[in-house]
Amino acid sequence: MTQEEKTRIEERIVEILKTVFDPEIPVNIYDLGLIYKIDLADDGALDIDMTFTAPNCPAADFIMEDVRTKVESVEGVSSANVNLVFEPEWDKSMMTEEARVELGFE
Repeated sequence: MTQEEKTRIEERIVEILKTVFDPEIPVNIYDLGLIYKIDLADDGALDIDMTFTAPNCPAADFIMEDVRTKVESVEGVSSANVNLVFEPEWDKSMMTEEARVELGFE
C-alpha cells in the first residue's frame, strides 16, 4: 500500500468514525476526542485505541462494536482491533472546538 493510499484510507476511517455516537451525547466520538490512535498497517490491519468519557459508560459495548463494524467496512481495511484504554484519562480539552460549542462549553 502506498503512502497516498494509506492516507486516503485513514481519512475515510475518520469520516466513518464521525458517524458513531454515544447515545447520551449528541456529538460523535471522534470530535469528542475519544479516539486516541488510528494505526493502519500496510496489509490493511487496523488498530484503534479509544476511550470513553467515563469508565462505567453503559453503552461501551454497543459503541465499540459500532466502531469495529463500521471501520471494517472501509475499503482497504482487512481487519480491525478496537482497544479500550483509559490512559491518558479523557477530559474536555480533548474535544474539538466544534464539539465544545455544541455541548455549551464555549
